[in-house]
Amino acid sequence: MTPRAGTTPAILLVIAGLACQEVGASLAVLLFPEVGPLGMVMLRLVFSAVLLLAIARPSMRGHSRDAWLAVAGFGVVLAAMNGLFYLALERLPLGVTVTIEVLGPLVLSIVASRRASAWLWALLALVGVVALGGGGWDDLDALGVLFALGAATSWAFYILASARVGRAFPKLDGLALAMTAGALLSLPFGIADAGASLLRVDILAIGAAVALLSSTIPYAFELIALRRLPAAAFAILMSLAPATAALAGFVFLDQTLGWLELVGIGLVITASIGAVRSSGRAAREAAEPLA
Repeated sequence: MTPRAGTTPAILLVIAGLACQEVGASLAVLLFPEVGPLGMVMLRLVFSAVLLLAIARPSMRGHSRDAWLAVAGFGVVLAAMNGLFYLALERLPLGVTVTIEVLGPLVLSIVASRRASAWLWALLALVGVVALGGGGWDDLDALGVLFALGAATSWAFYILASARVGRAFPKLDGLALAMTAGALLSLPFGIADAGASLLRVDILAIGAAVALLSSTIPYAFELIALRRLPAAAFAILMSLAPATAALAGFVFLDQTLGWLELVGIGLVITASIGAVRSSGRAAREAAEPLA
């Protein structure tokens, strides 16, 4: 079987998006003392929406009711996913937060697989999550873990919503409109959290940089890649997020992880890749009788 046209560039787009996202997350953590996590979410979404609207200049005409509902749903998912992620990041290391968050796509892959072997990958992921506690979950903030699990659920919905919007709107139009909806939803929470800090030019400049790195570039790259990559291949690449997050946390935030936590991250990545491959085999087997 020959590779699908555009597969290699699409893979590079996903990897570049992951790197940008974790660098942006590290920069956002440094801004938490000034604007708070929800203020950071608002800055990220507002600047991302402005940039995407300027780039895409989406048409407001010619779209069906279902297409607009898809955009609205995607906007809600974007606001929820980013808000829960930053609330978790305020309480947990970056690598641990992203490892818990990636459980959302993992569960999605297991459900899609419908194979008994997929549950072995689920068990491996569970062992990895337990290891994240470094031998003692008392060291992890319970509320932070709950926020990260909420972000994991939102990430699963993000994958589904992003693909749906990508099919309904050309180029980056759907993403720009959805980001605008998410930004509007985040405004009251962000203003309340950040307060007068929003009047500082340096804060706004850093917020714009975080938006570019964490939202605009990664989401645009992922939306383009989803048009060229099979969903399973995309999910495998996204499974590498915990590793890139742990590296970014170490380099930019001086967040060191113990060997048990590193083992846990490795197990979750392995389980994610295994579950996605299992799901892909199940899809191919289901299609064979129809060939």
